[in-house]
Amino acid sequence: MAKPKITAELLRELPKTDLHVHLDGSLRPSTLIELACERKVKLPAMSEAGLYKKVFKESYRDLPEYLQGFAYTTAVLRDAEAIEQVSYELCRDAQAEGVRYMEIRFAPQLCTHDGFDVLDVLKATARGIERAEKEYNRKPAIRSGAEPAFRAGIVVCAMRFFTEGFSPTYAEMLAALADLPREQVYGIASEAVVRSAIKARDELGLPVVGIDLAGPERGYPAATHKRAYELAHAAFLGKTVHAGEDYGPESIFQAITDCRADRIGHGTWLFQASRIEDRSIRDRRSYVERLARFVADRRITLEVCLTSNLQTLPVLNELRKHPFRKMLQERLSVTLCTDNRLVSRTTVTAEYEKAVEAFKIGPGPLAHLLVYGFKRSFFPGSYREKRAYVRQVLDFRDAVFARHGFSVA
Repeated sequence: MAKPKITAELLRELPKTDLHVHLDGSLRPSTLIELACERKVKLPAMSEAGLYKKVFKESYRDLPEYLQGFAYTTAVLRDAEAIEQVSYELCRDAQAEGVRYMEIRFAPQLCTHDGFDVLDVLKATARGIERAEKEYNRKPAIRSGAEPAFRAGIVVCAMRFFTEGFSPTYAEMLAALADLPREQVYGIASEAVVRSAIKARDELGLPVVGIDLAGPERGYPAATHKRAYELAHAAFLGKTVHAGEDYGPESIFQAITDCRADRIGHGTWLFQASRIEDRSIRDRRSYVERLARFVADRRITLEVCLTSNLQTLPVLNELRKHPFRKMLQERLSVTLCTDNRLVSRTTVTAEYEKAVEAFKIGPGPLAHLLVYGFKRSFFPGSYREKRAYVRQVLDFRDAVFARHGFSVA
């Protein structure tokens, strides 16, 4: 009897999560063109092929080039109709490839203008999610309890850095606080978006589950946003931070200590002692070993985005060089994510296909890897509800494996 293989079909059917996916980096290209035409936004190309050639490439020089495409996506996400449509389509695209839980993150303050504030943006996002959930969860297998439902939450991003041109919200804030140091304004802006996130959850009942800190790490330390994260912590919001993506291990430590991060976005340079720039750290090798142990002991989950990292970090010129292998070897809590489905031209299934091939992941380790995302999610429900949901996911995961000839229970 032939030995079963981990196939693309199996990976599509298995229940998956996407805990690190940016709404404004995950539009359908056809929708971007449609919205741009309707809203008089000029794009570098008005065809999908043209956009892939000029903007959303297979590879980029660096992170700044990678981020250029967001100027066009955020430009069309300035009204409730567009935001609801894009949120809905993102959920439907994820559902089509077996994603059962996702956390959609973005900076709603980038979408605001007069008469359309952060809460309006979040309400539109929630409507798109709710519509996609209702449509998918009508499936008989889900209603009978044979399969887990699709669930989604919203993660609101604060920004490490911004200028007046980022949005009217930031322009007004910088004008009003012109006498303050720019770093202090960054912190105040983060506090404002966290307060909006708390209000959206507690007063409007929206599925806001956590906050994130995005933007360049170098020169923009997490400590600037400590007060904002204290507010989130006191309100029991989930806390994740982009760290260790374009800066060294000490950035990850700052995210954990200054922002009390439950999860780390990327964490790519966790083990890279040569990337440490803090001169007060004398024994760099010991530092990264202790940091990795700290992360492992406290089950601080790393949201790994393989394709995105290959595109933005030229030194990782082939997947086998990615530290994901060592993360697995050290038994860290890791979950694979897309980062940006459009900008990185990827899906969750594609990320798993690449990982299985490059790192020779067998069915047992794959089964464990799949469940980390569910267990470490900022699930929008009680702990008992989350436990029941994860149990249902595990049973369904094992059933899918069994259909393909594997026993992983």
